[in-house]
Amino acid sequence: MAHVGAGLKRALSPRLAWSLAALLPLVFLGVFFAWPVVAIVALGVGEGGVLPVLARADTWDLVAFTLGQAAAATVLALVAGLPVAFLLARCRVRGTGLVRAAVMVPFVLPTVVVGLAFRALWPDGGVLPIVLANAFFNVAVVARTVGGLWAGVDRRAEDAARALGASRVRAFTSVVLPSLAPAIGSAASVVFLFCATSFGAVLVLGGARYRTVETEIYLRTVELFDLPGAAALSLVQFVAVIAVLVIGGAARRRRERALSLRVEPARRPTGGEWGVVAAAWLVVAALLTPVVGLVARSLATDDGWSFAGYAALAGTGERGTLAVSGLDAAVNSLRTATDATLVALVVGITSAVVLVGLRRHGTWFAETLDTALMLPLGVSAVTVGFGYLITMDALPGDFRTSPLLVPLAQALVVTPLVVRIVLPVLRAVDERLRQAAATLGASPWRVWREVDLPLAARSLLAAAGFGFVVALGEFGATSFLVRPDAPTLPVVIARLMSRPGELNSQMAYAACALLMVVTAVAVLVIERLRVPSGGEF
Repeated sequence: MAHVGAGLKRALSPRLAWSLAALLPLVFLGVFFAWPVVAIVALGVGEGGVLPVLARADTWDLVAFTLGQAAAATVLALVAGLPVAFLLARCRVRGTGLVRAAVMVPFVLPTVVVGLAFRALWPDGGVLPIVLANAFFNVAVVARTVGGLWAGVDRRAEDAARALGASRVRAFTSVVLPSLAPAIGSAASVVFLFCATSFGAVLVLGGARYRTVETEIYLRTVELFDLPGAAALSLVQFVAVIAVLVIGGAARRRRERALSLRVEPARRPTGGEWGVVAAAWLVVAALLTPVVGLVARSLATDDGWSFAGYAALAGTGERGTLAVSGLDAAVNSLRTATDATLVALVVGITSAVVLVGLRRHGTWFAETLDTALMLPLGVSAVTVGFGYLITMDALPGDFRTSPLLVPLAQALVVTPLVVRIVLPVLRAVDERLRQAAATLGASPWRVWREVDLPLAARSLLAAAGFGFVVALGEFGATSFLVRPDAPTLPVVIARLMSRPGELNSQMAYAACALLMVVTAVAVLVIERLRVPSGGEF
């Protein structure tokens, strides 16, 4: 009996240790996500207006439009992303590095920048530019997620099918496509989630005519102060997000089981493969079109080409539109993004390590924590931001006025992305290496330092760069929480576009172009650090 008790104690001790280690991400999520969201929803429900809002037909028309445009953008992103995934995973041709960077830049661009880029092409906005903008954002998700698995798919099965007389299309649909299904399902769920909760691009391109659940929550909260209506829509959105995360989590687990740090060598395309390569380059050209249009718009004036917008960023805009200069806003953005990245790295890396440990010991809590860490990506940033304003005063020193509030809100968005980049790499580390180090007497901390860290170091650096550019362009929660005397550059861009005057418009487009350049440089650095099959993005 004593022997059984000792064995049970040894089995429970690692699980208990990993569960205790999960306290950091759990406390972070509890204080800075669950508490504000529950508070804002409870405030709306308490006023008794949720059921009437849910019973209105226009509410469900809004939901239908949100889901419809998200589904259309998801399909478009999949169609555009698969040829790029093939090029990156299978082909040895010149320019693949450029392709990889070109598809990644749109994903990390600020949403308001993308909205203005498509507005330069479609001044009147509409459904088509909304769908195109959301697909534009997410081609990288498909290319990176599917390409990461495709690079590890054994070519021999496809070659055998071709040798037995199968056409190239038949070999792809019967051999390759089933192997890619987990990655395609995972990518589709993530893209759908991002498109359904898109904010900045829809706000810029949809205007008052076309609204999604996300922009309607913003309208009801900020302009109409209709908390019951915003709470009702938040509940609908939250339920939909949970469903998508559950489906996507199942597909992602299947993908990660197939993931390996080994990669099939790329080879020069042959025959019909050149058609797929050409399609991938056409996708890249299409992705660059709004970017080129944005740069051209930043230089175009009524009097011809000019750098007046860039020069004016040293001031406060036409008739003092801004409280600070554009350059001061840029400095604020860099400072805030740095703080947010540091917080996200601490929480995200801890979460990834804990998830690996919990999964290794077979506890159900790992899947629950993994899903919980993804929730901030799908819940309205406006809901979270407004929740901060009604809850953070309960923390010492009235946290609502703290300069740390915006970095923490941005870190909430960045942390899931850090986890998704680092976690697959840590899970792909051969467990026998850890066991050998532990057998030789290494402590868990030394095992992490000597085994996991060297293998994951490049992914950690890539996660830091990736998190920084995402935080730099965060607009939803930041627009709600930022102090008037310390705005970030995306908030300044939105303010400039909302005010009349050619100079204000020029400054907005110039600021967008500068953000785009910073993003492109960061992506190029990240690509130099990337692990070939490491991470979902």
